[in-house]
Amino acid sequence: MSNHSYEPESFAFTPEYLEKAKAFIAKYPAGRQQSAVMPLLDLAQRQEGWVSRAAMEVIAEMLDMAPIRVEEVATFYTMYNRKPVGTFHVQVCTNLPCMLRGSDDVVAAAKATLGVEFGDMTGDGKFTLSEVECLGACVNAPMMQINDDYYEDLTAESTKAVLEAFKRGETPKPGPQNGRQFSCPAGGPTALTELKFEGGKA
Repeated sequence: MSNHSYEPESFAFTPEYLEKAKAFIAKYPAGRQQSAVMPLLDLAQRQEGWVSRAAMEVIAEMLDMAPIRVEEVATFYTMYNRKPVGTFHVQVCTNLPCMLRGSDDVVAAAKATLGVEFGDMTGDGKFTLSEVECLGACVNAPMMQINDDYYEDLTAESTKAVLEAFKRGETPKPGPQNGRQFSCPAGGPTALTELKFEGGKA
């Protein structure tokens, strides 16, 4: 039995997720099915919101792996949550590019808006706030990830606005929050601005 009260006694994939798990396993040749460990951990997390020890044991059995091997993967990658998280998992990047572009202000705004510190869940179970190292959106720093969506080019004000929208039950538009188009220069596109296409050819 686990030392953590939040660890369930058992886990089972729902029929929908079990079908997806079997499809992932089938992608690998005989003897290489253990390569499906990462997508199966992701499926377990998408089903439950986090990866429990019971889920890791089920995945280990499905892939004919020692449970410790599955746990090594689940604990190595920060994308796997090893304890329950809120409905909205707010991950704020504080790595160098984001820090240089103002992530301290984003962190302060997120903590103030949600009323929690890093690693904590709000009392209503709606939000969990986490600090992460790099989410690969450096060109649009500072940024945060909420569930599967990136919110970029943040300020303290836009961070608060995004989180307040989630609190109201709205889903703010992901991407740059300052009007920037994708990862274009802040002042707008500077190349190929007059390129015209005719008949499918430039």
